[in-house]
Amino acid sequence: MNDFVEPHFVETNGIRMAVYEQGQGIPVILCHGWPELAYSWRHQLPALAAAGFRAIAPDQRGYGETDAPPAITDYDIHHLTGDLVGLLDALGIEKAVFCGHDWGGIVVWQLPLLHPDRVAGVIGLNTPFLPHGPIDPIAGFRAAFGEDMYIVWFQEPGVAEAVLDPQPEKLLSLLMRRSGMRLDEYDAQPAERRNFAIKDMLKADLAMLSGEPLLDDAELAVFANAFRRTGFRGGINWYRNFSRNWELTAELTERIDVPCLMVMAENDAVLRPAMADGMEQYCPQLEKHLVRNCGHWTQQEHPEEVNRVIIDWLKRHF
Repeated sequence: MNDFVEPHFVETNGIRMAVYEQGQGIPVILCHGWPELAYSWRHQLPALAAAGFRAIAPDQRGYGETDAPPAITDYDIHHLTGDLVGLLDALGIEKAVFCGHDWGGIVVWQLPLLHPDRVAGVIGLNTPFLPHGPIDPIAGFRAAFGEDMYIVWFQEPGVAEAVLDPQPEKLLSLLMRRSGMRLDEYDAQPAERRNFAIKDMLKADLAMLSGEPLLDDAELAVFANAFRRTGFRGGINWYRNFSRNWELTAELTERIDVPCLMVMAENDAVLRPAMADGMEQYCPQLEKHLVRNCGHWTQQEHPEEVNRVIIDWLKRHF
């Protein structure tokens, strides 16, 4: 794994979870998104450890070396947050700072609402705190982007897996690219190129895509080999709980009274910086930082800047 630390395993919330960690000190739990692994934090673990923190990155439920239960409902927000609370219990940790990117960001922003006594602070990478919306999110995605938008396409069990499982290298090479287009350039494209239709994007010649590949051959092999072994079902099941999560969290009080950091990426077309506008009303102890010339894969595309910003914030608050 390119000198990435070896995992150890814990029992948490009914599953066996693979955990990768380095360092001693205040614990910082790093939560990846889709289609990723704990390996997505390979640049952060050693940096946080060297700065005096205990960096802990799990392969989350359905990913990598961690168990992937069969039922779709086993991937709702209570299971995903419960896994992280169980991880703290297994490691003998009372509270931790939680840092999440992409789907991991959704989970870490819900943690202080569902388990406030276990959260010392929250860091969001790209993913802002998203207050409970007025309509079912899948209905919203469908209305905004149509049936081919990847989150809508993911909803029918087995359909996306049949397309994605046979070609992990192509999917990862398609998605994991450096920022190659400003948001204004992206927005100027035809609508059919802005509907996030992954199944159609997979038909494209990768050489014609904007943005340089993010991963070298060895890094790509780590991700591709993992998904070749597990398939994509586990991670996609997180998306199949959007509507369920919307129902389950309708009555939560949406206030986070711990130090929070929001790191935005200037050119992320999926999780745009403007989505973090107004977060201060939910997170009164909030700081923000914008990473320039950066796309969606922030901690892998600009690791030095992300490390510097996170470590500075951690040292000032903890």
